[in-house]
Amino acid sequence: MSTPVEHRTIRVHGHVQGVFFRQSTQQEARRLGLTGTVRNNPDGSVTLEVEGPLEVLQQLEAWSHQGPPAARVDEVQVTEGEVRGYVDFRVEQ
Repeated sequence: MSTPVEHRTIRVHGHVQGVFFRQSTQQEARRLGLTGTVRNNPDGSVTLEVEGPLEVLQQLEAWSHQGPPAARVDEVQVTEGEVRGYVDFRVEQ
């Protein structure tokens, strides 16, 4: 029996651009075996669209509260969504 795949949108606010947040997120997501995307937003936040088993998604969510060493995370918003079927985890430019 396989573990169900879920989708989460994680929006991270704070000093999260220009600190390798996207690249670090990609590295962490791939290490955890998750799929999806990460992108910068015009308002200075970063959005992760991520899919995988709930327990593993929660690990990435916990990581996103701190991020890479140079980041300062002020707020993390998480919402559930429809599974999109990503095959890898990539950084969107």
